[in-house]
Amino acid sequence: MISKTTKNFLIFLSISALVAFVSCKRKGCTDANASNYDNSAKKDDGTCEYVDTMEHPPSLPPITNATNVEGFNILAKLPGIWNGPVFSPTPLGDFPEWIVDFRPISASQISAKNELDSINDIFMSFFICKYDGSYKVAFRNGGGFAGNVRNSYMIIDSLYEGSTHSFYRFVDPVSGGNRVYTDVLFKQDSLIMHTFTNQFSTLSTPVTHMRWTSKLKDLTATQDAINTFGYPKKEMIKDFSTTFVGLSDAVFYSTSQDPYPESAQPYLGISSVNINIVNPSSTDPLKKVAIIITTKPLFNGFNFIPSNLDFRSRYVLTGAASTTGFSFNYMHPGDYYVNAIYDVDGDLAFSSGDYMNSSFDVPFTLSANGTSNVNVTINFQIP
Repeated sequence: MISKTTKNFLIFLSISALVAFVSCKRKGCTDANASNYDNSAKKDDGTCEYVDTMEHPPSLPPITNATNVEGFNILAKLPGIWNGPVFSPTPLGDFPEWIVDFRPISASQISAKNELDSINDIFMSFFICKYDGSYKVAFRNGGGFAGNVRNSYMIIDSLYEGSTHSFYRFVDPVSGGNRVYTDVLFKQDSLIMHTFTNQFSTLSTPVTHMRWTSKLKDLTATQDAINTFGYPKKEMIKDFSTTFVGLSDAVFYSTSQDPYPESAQPYLGISSVNINIVNPSSTDPLKKVAIIITTKPLFNGFNFIPSNLDFRSRYVLTGAASTTGFSFNYMHPGDYYVNAIYDVDGDLAFSSGDYMNSSFDVPFTLSANGTSNVNVTINFQIP
C-alpha cells in the first residue's frame, strides 16, 4: 500500500515531468524585434530572423556606352605631345620645358612616362575606375624622386566643361583635398596642371607642389594608338571600391603596396639606347650625355630642323662615360629617331663644340609590349 506522502511525491514528479516536456516543446525565437518572434516560446533556440532595414546603394550595373562616367571627356583632351615650363618649389626646382607624350594604352586609359635621369622619373596615367558607387576617371601620378618611390592616386572630384575652357579637379579619395589634389585646366591649345600637397602631412593646407603650363605640339604620334583602341571608350580599368579602405591616404611608397604599379600597365614596351663615345677620345665625368628620342627626324641631310624639336617624345641625361646608355621603360609603341649629345657647355642643346652622332636620327621601332635595342656612336664635333 502506497502512503499518502509517497503518492503526493509521485504526483509532483509527474507534473514536473509534464512541465519539463511542455517547456521543451516551447522553444523558438524569443526576441520581440525579430520577424519570426514566437510569444509562446519559453526558450530561444537561435532561429530568430530579422528584416534588413538599412539603406543599401543599388549595385552598380556593368559599364556601357550609355553609362555616366564622371570626368570621361578629359580622356579625349589629353592625347598629344605637350611642352611647357614647370614651376616647382621642391628640391628638383623649375624647368624651362617639360615634354609629355600622352597616348592611349587601352580603350579607356592614357599615360605618359618621363625621366630626368636614372633616379628621377614620373609616370602619369588617367583611366576609368569604379569608386564610391559610380564610375569615375582616376589619376595615377608618381615615380622616383631622388631614388625614392612615391605614387599618388586621385579621383575626379569636380569639373566644369564650357565652350572656352574645361576644368577637372582630382583629389585623394581617402583624405580628400587636405592631403593632395591636382587641378587640370584646358584652354584652347593649352594644358595647365597644378598639383598641391600638404608636404607629407606637415601642413594644415596643401601648397603648390608643381605647376606645369604647356602647349599642344603634336597630335600625329598618338593617332595609331587612338585608332588601335578606338579610344576613348567607356571601359572600367580598375575597381577601387575597397582598395583604399583602412588607409589614411592613397599615397604609396613601395611598388609592393601600389594597387596599380607601372609593371601592370598594358601595351607599353622598353627601348634600350646604347651609347659609345669615340670622339672626344676622353670624357669629363662631370659632363652629361643627353639622349633625345623624337617621332620625326631632327635633320634633313646635314641641316638641323629646330621646329622638329616639337616632336620630342622622351629624353634623359646620363653620365658621360665612354660607354653609357639608358633603358626607356613603359614606352609607347611606335617609330622613333634617336640622337645623343656629349654636352660640353652644359646647355642641353645642339651647340657648337658639343659632340654627337654623325649618323643623324638613328631610327628604331618599338612594338606593343616589345623591346628594342639601338646603338648610337658619338663621334662628331658640332662646328
